[in-house]
Amino acid sequence: MLKEERQAFIMKQINLHNKVLSTDISAMLSISEDTVRRDLKEMAEEGKVLKVHGGAIGRSFHYPFDEGNSVYAQAAKKQIAEKTLKLLKNDMVILTGGGTTMIELAKAIPVNLRATFFTISPLVALQLVEHPNLTVITIGGQLSRSSHIHIGASVINQLSEIKVDLCLMGANGFSIQDGMTESDWEVVQVKRAMLRATNKMAVLSIAEKLNSSQRMKVCDLNQINYLITELEPDNHFLGAYQHLDLQLF
Repeated sequence: MLKEERQAFIMKQINLHNKVLSTDISAMLSISEDTVRRDLKEMAEEGKVLKVHGGAIGRSFHYPFDEGNSVYAQAAKKQIAEKTLKLLKNDMVILTGGGTTMIELAKAIPVNLRATFFTISPLVALQLVEHPNLTVITIGGQLSRSSHIHIGASVINQLSEIKVDLCLMGANGFSIQDGMTESDWEVVQVKRAMLRATNKMAVLSIAEKLNSSQRMKVCDLNQINYLITELEPDNHFLGAYQHLDLQLF
């Protein structure tokens, strides 16, 4: 595989999953980790990605408010945000994760919605607090450098003390076979705590992420009530999910 093809593949994986690990790319492409590290170093020097320990993350994910960084699949994420608004009602208590799709949702919330939002993402909190009728509460702890959400025992403890009407969460990997998956064990623990803290769970994901898996399991799909993508619910691509006990938006 040519260097340009390798780097295009790496960029695609970062766009879809926000972060890549050198070991995973090495296994996917059957190349040495040294080759992957050289590619990531070159891509970082060109301003395409940001290097982190063991891999790299996307610039648009890391700096979502920087107008110079285009958000991957932003039009699709805006569609997902608009669909998600159907689930939001006055006086609800809502818990959110982080990521660029969640930021698009925060931007789309109508000014007349009256609700309380808990969030583990300071970036989402900054966007939500612009709305005059929302009460915004951050669940604080150690801030993950790669995912920009709060992680750790203090976050899990705080989540154990609340019960919300609806949890809105992004997916890193999502498939019939493996359920919802993640690449970071600490993020997995926080997401599991979020699941325990909610009555209803909605996963917001661009369709490209479906049928993909990461290393670590968050939950089975029977723990999810709503799956919201940019596709129409009857789209053939969603065929395998149309027979599950979850509602497609």
